[in-house]
Amino acid sequence: MTDATISAEKLLQAQAVRLSPEQPFTWASGWKSPIYCDNRKLLSHPFIREYIKSELSNTIFEKFPDAELIAGVATAGIAWGALIADQLKLPFIYVRPKPKEHGLGNQIEGDYTAGQKTVVVEDLISTGKSSLQVVDVLKNSGLELAGMVSIFNYGFDAAKEAFDKAQVNVYSLTNYPTLLELALKKGIIKAEHQEVLLKWQNDPANWTGVY
Repeated sequence: MTDATISAEKLLQAQAVRLSPEQPFTWASGWKSPIYCDNRKLLSHPFIREYIKSELSNTIFEKFPDAELIAGVATAGIAWGALIADQLKLPFIYVRPKPKEHGLGNQIEGDYTAGQKTVVVEDLISTGKSSLQVVDVLKNSGLELAGMVSIFNYGFDAAKEAFDKAQVNVYSLTNYPTLLELALKKGIIKAEHQEVLLKWQNDPANWTGVY
């Protein structure tokens, strides 16, 4: 197995990913989707949690050796970011979707120094919009972005284009096509669904389902 396949298997083992091509899920955006990914479930499985933590930490160590700060994205990236920061013995911060409406009004929580090379930790990447908003917050606060890591990536073309335009390097442990291939081998989805599910990836906003 490739590393991406092993990571995909961990997601399936923890039931963090649900595939339902015949009865699609509805995302908050209103999109119909044959997949629902909830990586919070991984945190409840100690050995899987350890594997994901180690793989994300290794990725940062290899791809961003000059990293000086880990930034988790609220809320799902906070736990993973903290675990990684502990393993790599780096300082940790997290970024809120918007500034607090009370107290100091912080959007970035934790101590940091302008110019620190920062790696953002996401649990998953879909359109990339919210991830790049975090990048903007960090840059506007004087931090230097080293790059981003995530557990899962849907692999949308629009997201890839957005990250390329923003010049943000992203590395994910696994991705949608790898997950589909493994799910087919395990009999989780039917062979006749695979092509349709891959078409969803190409145009998720207009996908209506298998039938």
